[in-house]
Amino acid sequence: MGDWDLTSVGLVMIGSSITAAGTIIAALLLGITIPIAPYLLLTTALLIVISAFLILYGEQISNARK
Repeated sequence: MGDWDLTSVGLVMIGSSITAAGTIIAALLLGITIPIAPYLLLTTALLIVISAFLILYGEQISNARK
């Protein structure tokens, strides 16, 4: 199994954050009341931004090593 680098961690984080946000939005569309939904969506948006920076930074490090 391969090593985990920053790009891999970023891809896992961004995928799980988008999945979590989609699940929250789907629950809201179905009429389920989630009192902390705005905070959860804000947290997932922040994780998506952090993940994007991890992916970009990991790619720069990877390209610099080549």
